[in-house]
Amino acid sequence: MYDPRAVSRAMQTWQQASLAYTRMWLSASEVIWTRSMMMALGTMTPKEAAQMVFEKPTAFARAAEKAAVAMATSSGNAAAALASIRPIEAKTRSNARRLRSRRR
Repeated sequence: MYDPRAVSRAMQTWQQASLAYTRMWLSASEVIWTRSMMMALGTMTPKEAAQMVFEKPTAFARAAEKAAVAMATSSGNAAAALASIRPIEAKTRSNARRLRSRRR
């Protein structure tokens, strides 16, 4: 049976996932540009270089965990996609904010 409310909820979840992915992409672009400039100018600290490497496995593991929980609870594909992108989006946005404040 067709349930318009379920379709509307699914569309909203897909839109949220798409928006989260776009925000993550924009933040990641800013972080990559800033870190590339830091490397080119020789201003990157060893702490920043290490953080650049070690932050990724943590964010990806958290994303996989959230997606697995969403799928295990039968939340649907859209909810799993949203759950998987949110931890990565949060990390890239916090990196962009932190690096942006450092530039000033």
